[in-house]
Order: sequence, then structure tokens, then C-alpha cells
Amino acid sequence: QVQLVESGGGLVQAGGSLRLSCAASGRTFSNDAMGWFRQAPGKEREFVATISWSGDITQYADSVKGRFTISRDNAKNTVYLQMNSLKPEDTAVYYCAAGVSTVRVLKGVTDYWGKGTLVTVSS
Repeated sequence: QVQLVESGGGLVQAGGSLRLSCAASGRTFSNDAMGWFRQAPGKEREFVATISWSGDITQYADSVKGRFTISRDNAKNTVYLQMNSLKPEDTAVYYCAAGVSTVRVLKGVTDYWGKGTLVTVSS
């Protein structure tokens, strides 16, 4: 069974940092683009970041650029999202996703989704 399982969410004060992890199982994702999305209460899910299979291409939403960093370890079948300088507006459930390419992942065209991990940023 193919699964993406997010972890690392929690409660943090504004200005703090968190590192999210997404562990993939069931098959290797080393040839897939990976991405992170988030959904805040009462809002639609939005794109956060994506990374190519090799890790040499990354793209970010303007709202997180300069603060968040996406990375991956193909040997561990895991993708990460380092979140720094967190703001209350970053509060959301964060989802991991896998797709064919960063172009498709950025558009939300993905093959697999995780169930999400909650990040709460207090002011």
C-alpha cells in the first residue's frame, strides 16, 4: 500500500521554526516530484512548495519564499519542509503530495496525498 505520512507539526510561537517530514512507503518516490500544500481553517488548500526528483529544481509560493525550504532524501524516501520565521497566518494543516513533475505538482495535479499534519503558530 502506497502511503505518504507527514510528521513534525505542532504548536510554535510566531518567529519560531518547525521541520516537517513526509515519509513515503509502498514504493520508491525517487523519480517523483514532491510537494507541500496547506489548508487553513475556512480556506481552500494552497500550494506551498515543490521539489523535483533530483532536488535541483524547487519552487515556492510567494507567501513562504525566503522563509521555507523544501528538501528531500531519496535514500530515505523522505521529503522535508523547513519552516522558519513562522507567522500566525502560516497556521494550517500541511499536506505532502507526489506527482509526475514540479509543474504538475505546483498546479495540484498529483498522484498521491498524505493525510496532513497540523501546524499552529501563536502570536
